[in-house]
Amino acid sequence: MSLVRLAGVVREIGTFVILDRVDAAIAAGERVGLVGPNGAGKTTLLRIVAGLDEPDRGEVVRKRGLSVGFLRQETSLDSSFAEALDLRTAVRHGAAELERLEGELADLEAAGGALDPRYADLQHRFDALGGYALDQRVDATLGGLGFPRAMWDRPPTSLSGGEQTRAALARLLISDPDLLLLDEPTNHLDISALEWLEEEMRRRSGALLVASHDRAFLDGTVGRVWELRDRRLTVFRGGYSAYARQREERDARTRREAETREDEIAREQQLIQRYRSQRKHGKMHEHEARLERLDRIETPRAGRSMKLSDRAFLGGGPTRSAEVVLRAEDLVVGRIVDGARIEVATIPFLEARRGDRIGIVGPNGAGKTTLLKTIAFELPPLDGRLAVGSGSAIGYLSQLRSAAIPGATVLDALLAEVPLSAGEARGYLARFLFRGDDVLKEVASLSGGERSRLELALLGVLPSNVLLLDEPTNHLDIPAREALESFLRETAATVLLVSHDRRLLETVCDRIWVVDENLSVPFEGGFRGWRAAVAEGWTIEEAAARERTRLHGGGAALGSTLRAGGGAAAATSVGISAAVAAAGGDGHGHPRRRDGARVPGRGSSARPGGDGATPPQGDGDAGAGAAAPRPAAPKLSKDAYRRRKAAVEADLERLEGRRSLLEAALADPEVQSNFVELRRIGNELADVDGALAAAEEAWLLVEEAAP
Repeated sequence: MSLVRLAGVVREIGTFVILDRVDAAIAAGERVGLVGPNGAGKTTLLRIVAGLDEPDRGEVVRKRGLSVGFLRQETSLDSSFAEALDLRTAVRHGAAELERLEGELADLEAAGGALDPRYADLQHRFDALGGYALDQRVDATLGGLGFPRAMWDRPPTSLSGGEQTRAALARLLISDPDLLLLDEPTNHLDISALEWLEEEMRRRSGALLVASHDRAFLDGTVGRVWELRDRRLTVFRGGYSAYARQREERDARTRREAETREDEIAREQQLIQRYRSQRKHGKMHEHEARLERLDRIETPRAGRSMKLSDRAFLGGGPTRSAEVVLRAEDLVVGRIVDGARIEVATIPFLEARRGDRIGIVGPNGAGKTTLLKTIAFELPPLDGRLAVGSGSAIGYLSQLRSAAIPGATVLDALLAEVPLSAGEARGYLARFLFRGDDVLKEVASLSGGERSRLELALLGVLPSNVLLLDEPTNHLDIPAREALESFLRETAATVLLVSHDRRLLETVCDRIWVVDENLSVPFEGGFRGWRAAVAEGWTIEEAAARERTRLHGGGAALGSTLRAGGGAAAATSVGISAAVAAAGGDGHGHPRRRDGARVPGRGSSARPGGDGATPPQGDGDAGAGAAAPRPAAPKLSKDAYRRRKAAVEADLERLEGRRSLLEAALADPEVQSNFVELRRIGNELADVDGALAAAEEAWLLVEEAAP
């Protein structure tokens, strides 16, 4: 049975139609994603489903007694929330029915009515609704959404706007309505909170309708997608990735059908003209009737998207910088407030090289923005060394979007930065979707998405070969995010990117800098590799300790010490080198025969996030000498040698086939968006790698025993 059904819903503002004949329904337990460009009407549709607005025409039917929870994009605290003693109490008030039952039970107990049959009924209902686990749920929800315990006692009115939105989301989750409506719930969540919320959405039994531009979140939570385009709603099966494929296929099919129909119409028109000229009026009328039955097929209009490239920017393509663009050693970043020194993060060593695309990740408040501002020289370093390579031209996009932009209008803002003719300025702004009268919009009245596009346009006024971007996708819709992704993948500039957009981090960044626990360290691998490493036990404290040992310990160089692998990555390179030598390796993770030839087809592991550790530099025999020489294996007969070799090679082939399947699974978008499945496959891949290493060792032993 449907919880909500929309039939022929029309919504208008003046003469402008926002929603036109929308038909849709949400069933109990169904999880639906709502997508469309900014301004398509997603928030309007959510408000109609919630019952806050009524359609101008059409019908909305809701199940009797339906409970609905609605999270708006910009939350303002209601009186009951704002008047709560503290944040935890305010969130707990979301379970109003449980708190009411709890109060009645307490009153009966105080009156000595614990033996009253009504007390037993209330207690049974309280238990069935999960009342005895309410406090644990509240604590887990606050922690999962990124509220440390130190904040739980703060009054709700002391929270920032983003914190208030997260607190409102926490209260909605505790209320557990039949239908949960979320409007851009991921805007103020860090990566850990995003992953927690995804898992929570998968666990809850109630229905969900979520409007979001976060493609990874949609892939991880919804089983159906509603697309709002050209004022109409179309339903697709699957998550966002499945929807994108289906939409592309459907649009291509519609275009082909439209071309075929146009050919048919043109042919009928030619025949009508021919028979008219020949005065064959019977035939002419026959084809006129056919022509009337041939309606033109409306082709989907291509959505407007930003056109970004190095040449799209007024500054032109980036000039060439030095090979090392940025180096930080023993750097301390923070602020000085009223003469007091506030240290935010210590960086043992970070380095960015020309062309790197580095994602800067960490929880909210860890210091990512402070680090980026220090690199942009908007904040002075508190200690240590920060060097920028010669020829580096920095372009910085701040996360703080409330700062004033010069100029009253969009056009004025651009002309204040660079002298251009009106035509040139309009042509440039059109690449950022400011067309026609859009360039005359007042800067103060721009929406969040429009302001983000204007700031990207202003960023491109000067040539930059080092781009420092702090949450650049904030308020951007999916087409704009995809355009920005494409640009960042193709630009020759070095990119340092602070973001919680996992799809952006996955597709753009080949390295990660992690900021957390008052530390920042590099991770030599992509975003998925880092998340897999965290699942295996990687911690920033251990990584920082290894980095300090490499820099100041005086021992053998650790090389690529921060690659994925959790506990395995914690081993020193001396130990790794010794292990490789004991297995007959070449010092780079590749087994070798005793004659020095590499085992055919036996490469190093391709586990996500890393490829092992670099061997120590300098005295190459130090590690090998740590391992005792292996005694020579007794020679086998020819038959025994063939049998054992065939068995070992069969094992190798089977394990390598399994590893290939697991690596392919890791590339599946559905697996990438499911952190639990990603962790399971990563663990199995680690087991297969270990079995492969043992099989390769067995292969070497068989080769040594060859007759």
